[in-house]
Amino acid sequence: MPDFTFAHRAEGFDTHIEQSIRNYGSLHDDVVNMSRYFVENDTNVYDIGCSTGKTLKAMAEQNNEFAPSASYVGIEIADGFVNEMRETEASMENLSLLHEDIRNFDMVNASLVTSLFTLQFMPMSDRQYVIENIYNALREGGAFIFGEKTYASDAKTQDIMTFMFYDHKRKYFDEKDIMEKEVTLRNMLKPNTWGEIQSMLYDAGFRTIQPFWQNFQFVGAVAIK
Repeated sequence: MPDFTFAHRAEGFDTHIEQSIRNYGSLHDDVVNMSRYFVENDTNVYDIGCSTGKTLKAMAEQNNEFAPSASYVGIEIADGFVNEMRETEASMENLSLLHEDIRNFDMVNASLVTSLFTLQFMPMSDRQYVIENIYNALREGGAFIFGEKTYASDAKTQDIMTFMFYDHKRKYFDEKDIMEKEVTLRNMLKPNTWGEIQSMLYDAGFRTIQPFWQNFQFVGAVAIK
């Protein structure tokens, strides 16, 4: 199976995603800062598709003073991150990074669940199930903070966004690298429209859904139970 995570890039995964998605660093910082509004003592914080554990560790560091008894759990299915996960996990006592499939994992007593560009890699048929599990795991007032690549609502806008995105990527990657990545992801990365994502969240039970970040087709949003 191709390494769709690009965990083994020479520049490192975290650098790769920051170069691939314009202003990804601001989204990451927003998620970490927003976590303070939701993390509570004696609850669990889950990061779905935690990759190296960078985001989850930052949230733990952000909230340890205010919610010292919260537990932070990362779930990552890809083999390529395991070594880095172990290094990150060893750096904090209340941090656990698990090599698991979220579709077979039971989340409980959550004040916050995060997911940055993970649902888009799951089979379409599994996404509603995963979102419903997130909703059911959250305590009242808890939140699901996520980022997803989306399709535009019409073909012309999609075309504009796609080529502007490629123009950005050319600052860091050559044409061959960009196209090889596109071929690798062709049968794996299957975005929804923003309307479809909203519908899945509403169907799961969420009533407050608010986008807070967007760049090209990439959207960051919070859904509150």
